[in-house]
Amino acid sequence: MERKHDEISMDVNQAHALTLFSRGFEKLFSQLFTEKFDDVVILCIGTDRSTGDCLGPLVGHKLKLIPYNRITIYGTLDHPVHAKNLTNVIQEIEGNHSKPFIIAIDACLGKTERVGKICMGDGPLRPGAGVNKSLPEVGHMYIIGVVNMSGFMEYLVLQNTRLNLVMRMADTISSGIHFIIWKFIKDGNIKALPKQKPFIGVLTKLEGNNEGELSVT
Repeated sequence: MERKHDEISMDVNQAHALTLFSRGFEKLFSQLFTEKFDDVVILCIGTDRSTGDCLGPLVGHKLKLIPYNRITIYGTLDHPVHAKNLTNVIQEIEGNHSKPFIIAIDACLGKTERVGKICMGDGPLRPGAGVNKSLPEVGHMYIIGVVNMSGFMEYLVLQNTRLNLVMRMADTISSGIHFIIWKFIKDGNIKALPKQKPFIGVLTKLEGNNEGELSVT
C-alpha cells in the first residue's frame, strides 16, 4: 500500500497514545470531511477468525452503538466485512447512503520497528495487499494498525499475533474516533466544521514510503 509523506503515525505503546491519536484524527477529519458529504460511514475491515486481522471488527464492535444520526458502522464481530463480502458491502454503502464520507479501518503487516504503530492519512485503503489478495480500494480516509511483521508466511504471522496489542489498538482507535465525532455533532447530526488553522502538535510524520507495509483482510 502506498504511503504519503503527510501520513500521521503514532505508537500505541507510548504515553498519551489516545491523546495523540485523537489529535491526528481530528486534524485529518476536519480537513477532509467537508459540506459536500452527507453521511459518515466507518468501514471496519477484517475477520474475527484471525487474531491479527480482527482489529477492524473489534473497532466496529466498540463503535456499533454510536448514537448519532448519519453515522453508520460496517464491520463488527457479529457481522465482519472481509475479503469474501467486501465488494458487496461497498455496493450496499453506495446504495444506502447519499454522498458518504468513508473512513476505512484495517490491520496491516509492516517492518519490525513499525509494529504497534497506528497510521492514518488521506485517500483510500487497499485491503488484502498484505496477503496477496486483489480487493477494491475504498475510503476517503484510512486508519491502519501495524499488528505484526511482514515478509514471511503472512497467514501464520496473523494467526500468531498477540491479542493484547490488537485490543489496545482497537481501544485507542474507537475511543479517539468517538470523542472527535462527538465534537462535530450539532442537534444530533454530524456537521462539517469551519476550516481550522493548521494543526501543531506532537505527532510523528512518516518519512519515505515505508515499503513493505501492507494491509490485510
